[in-house]
This record gives sequence, C-alpha cells and structure tokens, in this order.
Amino acid sequence: MKVTPVKNKILLASPHMSGYEMQYIQEAFDTNWIAPLGPNVDGFEKEIQEYANIGNALALSSGTAAIHMALKALEVGQGDIVFCSALTFSASANPIIYQNATPVFIDSEPNSWNMSPLALEKALKKYTPKAVIVVHLYGQSADMDPILEICKRFNVPCIEDSAESLGATYKGKMSGTLGEFGIYSFNGNKIITTSGGGMLISENEDAISKVKFWATQSRDTARHYQHSELGYNYRMSNVLAGIGRGQLKILEERINKKKEIFHTYKESFEDIEDIEMMPICSYGESNYWLSCFTLKPTSKVKPIDVLLALENENIESRPIWKPMHLQPIFEEYDFFNHNNGVVSVSEDIFNRGLCLPSDTKMTSLDMERVIENIRVLFK
Repeated sequence: MKVTPVKNKILLASPHMSGYEMQYIQEAFDTNWIAPLGPNVDGFEKEIQEYANIGNALALSSGTAAIHMALKALEVGQGDIVFCSALTFSASANPIIYQNATPVFIDSEPNSWNMSPLALEKALKKYTPKAVIVVHLYGQSADMDPILEICKRFNVPCIEDSAESLGATYKGKMSGTLGEFGIYSFNGNKIITTSGGGMLISENEDAISKVKFWATQSRDTARHYQHSELGYNYRMSNVLAGIGRGQLKILEERINKKKEIFHTYKESFEDIEDIEMMPICSYGESNYWLSCFTLKPTSKVKPIDVLLALENENIESRPIWKPMHLQPIFEEYDFFNHNNGVVSVSEDIFNRGLCLPSDTKMTSLDMERVIENIRVLFK
C-alpha cells in the first residue's frame, strides 16, 4: 500500500529567531537575572526608544497590558466612553472593560481598512469620549492627520494600538509615536517576538513613570511592603527582553521579507480579477505584517473556499478579524458606520477577506505552493 507523504506545514506567521537572541539570554542566565526586570529590560526599552525616536518606552507583559495602562494613565474609569476601531482583535477593546468604561466602535474606511475619520466625527457629535484607540491594522498605519485633527478639535487624547505595525511609518514618523500613547506587541505571531510581551511608548515622561509604578505592583518607597494604590504584575521578564533585543536587530530584514511576500502575492494574482490585495496607502510604509486580500462580491469563489482548499494542503490561512461590534460580548455597544449602507465597511472586509500565509521562514517553493493552490480555484 502506497502511503502519501504529509506535506510540510506552511504557517500563517510564526516566531523567527535571528541567532542574536542567545547572547542576551545567556547573559541573563550567567548573571542570574532570571526574575522580571534587569539589564535586558532596560536595554530593550532604550533600544525601542531609539528605534521609534520617542522620549520614553516601558516594557510590559503584553500589548494588552500596555493599552490597559494607557487608559489608566488617562484616568479612564466608571461611566467614561472610549472610542475604538471596530476592525481589530478583541485585545484592543478588552482593556476598556477592565476600566469599567464603555466602548463605542468606529468603522473602517476602505482606503486603508483603518479607522474612518468620517465615522469618528459622526461619533463625536453624539458622545464625548475620554480617549480614542486607533488600531493600525495588519501592519499599515491609519491616516493619522485627519484623525488627530478631529481629536485635537474635540480635545480627546489618542492611543495608537500599533500591536501589528512596529516599523511602519506615517509621513516619515514611526507608527505609535503620533498619539498621546503608542503600544507595541511582541506576541509570537508578530513581526518580532519576545514570546509574549509589549511596550508602552510616549513623550509624557511623568505618565510612563506612573505606569511603571502601577505595573510593578504599586509598591511604595518603604523598607517594608507597602501599597497605597492598586498594582499590577505587568512588567516584562529579563529573559524575554533578551529575546526582544536579539529580534530588534533584524526587524528591518523581517519587514523587507514581509514586503516581498506581499508583492509576490500581488504580482501572482494580477490576472485574477476577483482578487484584490489589501490597499497600501502612499502616506507611509507598511510593515506588511500579514498579506490580506478581499474577493469581489461577484466572485463565485468565497474566502471559506480558499481557506479550506489551503487547509486541505496543510497550509494555514485566517479570516479577517471579525469586527468588534459583531462580537457577542460587544454587540450591546454603539457603532458608527463609515457610510449609510446596511453593511459597514469593516463588516464587508470581514465577509470578503482572508489573511494569507505571511511567515518570514517561507521559501520560494512554499510561496509557489500557496499561490498555485489558490490559482487553481479560479480556473
């Protein structure tokens, strides 16, 4: 009986070590800096600060923790309203609930898939929010000038959820550096990883200092353990920060590879009218974290057909984020549409979109395998 060999798994996005990580990890072991905090944490913060050209950076246990602490620093609490991009992962919105505040979700605009300034302005005519969380989706910055102009006009601080967009730029400035606070994520599937971890960045030194206090269990200055405020165990491990330092060295290399993957898909599908790659805006450079496409509404092939065909060949893909206003846990909260249609822009992208394998370890043969398995569906 002939046994068909199992084809190697092609992943959506997975950790990709550079080879530089072990020197920092070994140093942590050699010096016994295994517990949270230590020289790698200090070094990683300084290096991110320099890379992003921002005044302050604080290493935390996750990007979610960074959003939570940004909201707390802005004194978001019971009864407050916080606006949040609808097309995102739930971690963008969950911290609003942590602070007993109320989320209101803002639709995308079709040019970037990110927060719609038009929908944002609509929402500000009804609500006075304590903060706005703008998500930079799949590696591309939102159009920040009109968003920040609106926020400034209504005197509302902006938090940039740059979990997916480390290394992306907007008009020459790094993603995450334009609002009151920016956050990065180093989760295992991000463009660089610390296994799990995040970073809060800001020009506001006092706010970062206060968050550092809260994130270290709010331990007062005293010989004994004394706490006058609620604290959190949110600081990054010194070992994991060592991984981050090694990863940061090859960030530009990873961005170039992600860009190459995106353009390979784009060129390979140019003759298939039903496939439209995620639009890339001219106002900045994406980090191309995930290569995504939408299918035209008239396409006989649907995203689920592509997903199942790839899955059958041991290739991982993923639906576009299901918008927050359609999630069972958030469906009671208000939502503002970019247009006046029945189907919002974010829901339309979710219905017609798919994230393709964007793993930086993919070979040219892996890419050919993905592309051919998609092309055959349209023959």
